[in-house]
Amino acid sequence: MTGYILAIDQGTTSTRAILFDGEMKVAGSGQKEFAQHYPASGWVEHDPEDIWASVVSTVKAALKKAGRNASDVAALGITNQRETVVIWDKATGKPIHNAIVWQDRRTAPLCQKLKKQGLEKTFTKKTGLLLDPYFSGTKIAWILNKVKGARKRAEKGELLAGTIDSFLIWR
Repeated sequence: MTGYILAIDQGTTSTRAILFDGEMKVAGSGQKEFAQHYPASGWVEHDPEDIWASVVSTVKAALKKAGRNASDVAALGITNQRETVVIWDKATGKPIHNAIVWQDRRTAPLCQKLKKQGLEKTFTKKTGLLLDPYFSGTKIAWILNKVKGARKRAEKGELLAGTIDSFLIWR
């Protein structure tokens, strides 16, 4: 294979980038930690701009250590921190709220309410997932309901939502 493979591991506490050559040997790597935010008991957030900056800096470090440029990369793979979710402005890429991390439990009351309404089987049938705060759906609902103007902006098609890999690819 000609060219290099860049692997980005955007994890819960740090980001790593590893550049592999055509023989799958590590040519360069970088790692950067970023801050965890705990605004309330059971809540965990990350600043999406910190995540983005950590990705940019680790990729640059891996390329520099390998003596390569971005144009030398033939393929890119991204792994990310599970069900952490972010909503951002479709035009600018600016997040409207901190990312809600997969460990966050703030939507447990909403999940319980939906279960009491008998919606758990419907939810699982439609999504294949459990009705649990771990997953992104109730986190997205929380942001749309709690961030001023978010729901209206989403209804107008002005916002995008996804897990961290989606945000990184969009950027």
